[in-house]
Amino acid sequence: MNPDNIHSEYFEKVVAVNRVSKKTKGGDKRSLSVIVVAGDRKGKVGVGLGKASDVQSAVRKASTYAKKHLITVPLVEQRTIPHTINLKLGAARVLLKPAPAGTGIIAGGAVRVVVEAAGISDIVSKILGTSNRASNVYATLEALSRLKQLKNNKNTDQEDVKPKKKENKK
Repeated sequence: MNPDNIHSEYFEKVVAVNRVSKKTKGGDKRSLSVIVVAGDRKGKVGVGLGKASDVQSAVRKASTYAKKHLITVPLVEQRTIPHTINLKLGAARVLLKPAPAGTGIIAGGAVRVVVEAAGISDIVSKILGTSNRASNVYATLEALSRLKQLKNNKNTDQEDVKPKKKENKK
């Protein structure tokens, strides 16, 4: 089987292209770093960072890394997440909430790309921290990886996921 065909069914999106330069004895050394989100739209998503002297090579490296490091997202009815999650990663804070059928993706740019690639069709989200797209993509991916599949398979709030406190009997 051709290795290029294996990865062709993935949705890929370039999130950020950043031009970086390094001062050397011979002058400036310029290169690019690219962040790519890849997913199968069926519950698997990954993020890759590629660095190279030209955009095409950097995108190829990033997409290869993203496809090799996919995470599985637990989905409810193949359309939304099982519970609310609020995550802080570095300066990025991301809030993801399940939504009823027909709501669509209510999310900012960086979060929207990740949840689309994961195959989530109904979600409400808010970016509360930094506006840095790279940080928000990594925070969203981490939030999705921390989701837990609920046993009763229905949308509930985060409080229901935490163990109940034992009441003291007097």
